[in-house]
Amino acid sequence: MLNFLARRIAQIVPTLFFVSVLIFSLQQLLPGDPALVMAGEERDPAVIEQIRQQYKLDQPIPVQYVYWLKGVLTGNFGESLRNKMPVRELIAQKLPVTLQLGSMAILIAFFIGIPAGIVSAVKKGTAWDYGANLFALWGISTPNFWLGILLIFLFSIELGWLPASGYVPLTENWRASLAATIMPAFVLGNAISAILMRHTRSAMLQVLESDYVRTARAKGLSERSVILKHAMRNALTPIITLGALELGTLLSGAVLTEQIFSIPGFGKLIVDAVFNRDYAVVQGVVLVTATVYITLNLIADIAYILVNPRLRG
Repeated sequence: MLNFLARRIAQIVPTLFFVSVLIFSLQQLLPGDPALVMAGEERDPAVIEQIRQQYKLDQPIPVQYVYWLKGVLTGNFGESLRNKMPVRELIAQKLPVTLQLGSMAILIAFFIGIPAGIVSAVKKGTAWDYGANLFALWGISTPNFWLGILLIFLFSIELGWLPASGYVPLTENWRASLAATIMPAFVLGNAISAILMRHTRSAMLQVLESDYVRTARAKGLSERSVILKHAMRNALTPIITLGALELGTLLSGAVLTEQIFSIPGFGKLIVDAVFNRDYAVVQGVVLVTATVYITLNLIADIAYILVNPRLRG
C-alpha cells in the first residue's frame, strides 16, 4: 500500500509540472494584450509600459514562466488584472462554492444512480429494468438549463419552497445554504445519476454472471447477501472511477447551472477570466483544477484497494 502511494505521488509531480507548462504556453495563444486591457480606454503608452514592467510582460515567455512558477511554489498565483485581487483569494472564495455544489450533486447521483443500476441488473428484462433504463435515457437527454428553469418555476415561483437564485455560505447559515444549492445540485446530479445507473447496471450484470457469485448462491447464501456483499462490492471499481472523474469535471463544467441559479462558483470565475484576458486567474484556476482532478484520481485508486482486497497485493 505504501509503495503504491509512493509511486503515484512520484507520478503526480512531473504531471503537474507538464500541466503548468501546457497551461502557461496555451495561455499565450489567446488573442489580445492584457496590458492594453488594464490600461483602459485612454491607453497612455507610458501607462502601458509601466504595466508591462510591473507584471513582467516585457520579459521573454520562458522568463515569465519562471517568475510565475516561483510564485506558484510559494502559494502566490499572481494578481488578477481585472479585480486587482490576489488570485489565491479569488480561488479561496469561489472553490468552496463549487466544491459544495459538486459534492451535493455527486451524492444525489450516487443515491439515485447506483440503486437504480443494481435493481435494473437484478431485475433484468422486467418492468423495473425498463423503468430504470427509461430514467437513464431521460437523465442523459434532459438539458441542464431546461431542467433548472423548470425547477425554479415549480419550487420557487409556484410553490415558494426554495429560493430561485443566490448562494449562502455553509458557515453563515447551513439551512439557507442547502436550500439555495439543492436545486442546482439536483440539476447537475440528474445527468450524472443516469450515467452511473448505466455503468452500475453493466458492471453488475458482468459480476452476476461470474463463477464466485454462482458459488455463493450454491452455498445457500441469501440473494440479498450475494448481491450486496459479493456482487456489488466487486462492481464498485468502475463506479468509483466514474464518480471521481465526474466530480473533477463539475469543478469547471458547472458554468451553465451556476449562471442559471446565480451561484458565484469556480466555473463562472474561469469563464469571466478568459473573456477578460485575465491571464493570472486563468492559469491559477486551471492549475488548481488539474491538481484537484489528479488528487481525486489518487483517492479513487486508494478506494479500489479498500473496496477490493484482491488489489492489495
